[in-house]
Amino acid sequence: MSLYDENLGLKEIQKLEGHTDRVWSLAWNPATGAAGVPAVLASCSGDKSVRIWQQSSPAGPFECKAVLEETHTRTVRSCAWSPSGKLLATASFDATTAIWEDVGDEFECVSTLEGHENEVKSVSWNASGSLLATCGRDKSVWIWEVMPRNEFECVSVLQGHTQDVKMVQWHPLVDVLFSCSYDNTIKVWAEDGDSDDWHCVQTLGESNNGHSSTVWAISFNASGDKMVTCSDDLTVKIWGTDIIKMQAGDSDATWKHLCTLSGYHDRTIFSVHWSREGVIATGAADDAIRLFVENKDGLIDGPTYKLLLKKDKAHDMDVNSVQWSLSDDKRLASAGDDGTVKIWELTSRA
Repeated sequence: MSLYDENLGLKEIQKLEGHTDRVWSLAWNPATGAAGVPAVLASCSGDKSVRIWQQSSPAGPFECKAVLEETHTRTVRSCAWSPSGKLLATASFDATTAIWEDVGDEFECVSTLEGHENEVKSVSWNASGSLLATCGRDKSVWIWEVMPRNEFECVSVLQGHTQDVKMVQWHPLVDVLFSCSYDNTIKVWAEDGDSDDWHCVQTLGESNNGHSSTVWAISFNASGDKMVTCSDDLTVKIWGTDIIKMQAGDSDATWKHLCTLSGYHDRTIFSVHWSREGVIATGAADDAIRLFVENKDGLIDGPTYKLLLKKDKAHDMDVNSVQWSLSDDKRLASAGDDGTVKIWELTSRA
């Protein structure tokens, strides 16, 4: 199946029901879904709970395997699995981030991270699982070091955003952290080799072709040399860097605006995710999911992207999260204000 086939469709495989309020965020467990291990997906909601969905068999339907509740006292806004798939971090409007461990089919809250003044909006693990980042409405970004015996130590509190921070995302290859905010900017944070202090090394704002309204989400392509961001300004932006320089720790490895996808969305874009195969998915306030791919013809002025397909009425209300499976390039999960999670498959329409 070619991604440049005009006859691609997004087929709904399953609708997962159980949450009693909007579903905010999704995360595929990276240790599942391949080598005969059934895929596992976590979802979190305004109903203060997290649900763990697991395939009954490697090709079977998803079933709710666990409900993580009675820990968070308000909305659970974000969830993320550690790279090993053993720990799940959940960020809540109750100002805490909980760490859950899968202990023989039971999920146990093994640690609670406190420090944010109010709502925690997002949580992200670095590629090795040694660091965790959180951000929140208090405009701060926190970096936590993972210690033995499920202890977490705050190593840095980063102040720099002037408004609510919507999302944190670690780079997939290098320990560099990205955050995006209601202040319309994306900030890049790195550790100073000499002092071990984290600091802002770049701010991508309107003055350097950045967004003109709230930036909701960030995602990276598989090779880590491109980043995609989405915004309340109704655009998706693609950014690029010199990944060789970045991996070498070269301070010249800055991010530059490559192109802007405008005219495709007429409502806020809440979520964007780049599949390992190169397909960008967006979820927006018009209840639709859109897929974009790079145009392979005409690379004279840098990359351009085209709309591969638009799935209208993907949910009955806003689409808050789209997440490609890490093990199956054709599988996409989405979550919405309608309280449902949906599993989709990218198919060729014969």
